[in-house]
Amino acid sequence: MNNLPDFPWDRLEPYKQRALAHPDGIVDLSVGTPVDPVPQIVQDALIASANSPGYPLTHGTKELREAAAGWLERRHGVTVDQRDVLPVIGTKEFVAWLPSYLGARKVVFPELAYPTYDVGARLAGATGIASDSTLALGPERVDLIWVNSPGNPTGRVLPAEHLRKVVDWARERGAVVASDECYIELGWEERPVSILHPDVCGGSHEGLLAVHSLSKRSNLAGYRAGFVTGDPALVKRLLEIRKHAGMLMPKPVQAAMTVAFGDDEHADRQRERYAARRELLRPALEKAGWTIDHSTAGLYFWATNGQSAWDQVGKLSEIGILVAPGEFYGSAGERHIRVALTATDERIAAAVRRLQ
Repeated sequence: MNNLPDFPWDRLEPYKQRALAHPDGIVDLSVGTPVDPVPQIVQDALIASANSPGYPLTHGTKELREAAAGWLERRHGVTVDQRDVLPVIGTKEFVAWLPSYLGARKVVFPELAYPTYDVGARLAGATGIASDSTLALGPERVDLIWVNSPGNPTGRVLPAEHLRKVVDWARERGAVVASDECYIELGWEERPVSILHPDVCGGSHEGLLAVHSLSKRSNLAGYRAGFVTGDPALVKRLLEIRKHAGMLMPKPVQAAMTVAFGDDEHADRQRERYAARRELLRPALEKAGWTIDHSTAGLYFWATNGQSAWDQVGKLSEIGILVAPGEFYGSAGERHIRVALTATDERIAAAVRRLQ
């Protein structure tokens, strides 16, 4: 494990201390952790299932699988059999271990990407390749390709035509395509599409996996609640491995997930909160000298004022605002910062005042 990178967020600590020293306190826009309440109906479901003395099923309850499949069809036009839904204990652990589950030797991920794609390749002893173009890979064999739309950190949406080309390329070579879709319900100027949508995959899920999370949609980051679905053969293989490894989602969390996926009203309300924060923060950043690139979906602004990422982080920390440097997500981000919308209305308003 000595090939793992240093944990990048430790490097942000001096800037965090500077921001904390602001007379009105820090406005932390550096991480994408939810700050709004867990919906009451979800809390109630968790409490009602608290008396769960027995071991839960790795495959989850049928009710949970049906709720997840129903949400995919209702909201995203994707049809999967409930038997092909597999709950995971937060999608980060699944992202980190998928290359190991598959025995992958070469893993491709976006040039600007969530760092755990690279970490997962390293944990598996695989070669990680940062590339946005399958053409650049040439004839070499690849085992796993990660796509992420809407993307973290850029908020970029990959159109169906692009995803279809990736799927076709992978199928010709026997590679698995895993699509991280945790921001799929947060499209703004563009509407994201799932890798499992018929417009992308032609109605067949062969060789495809879609990863979904309730952390952003329902403020359940603390519950560690997500699922993977797609190719029935792949899901069956993953289920067997996770059974052996004892990867069991607690039954109360399964009950909470079931309710969350069955209810769209709370998700729509949360989406409205983020939309309002975007409308306040974007013009404030732009008037203060930042250009917003991509950012048509998701929970972040991908911003630059032309300086190095760390200079921008330092400049904002002086007025008590903490953001993430773009280079955390790849060398192509060395002149960008990622600005999260996951702060309270009061803190977003404070950031706007300071930027003015």
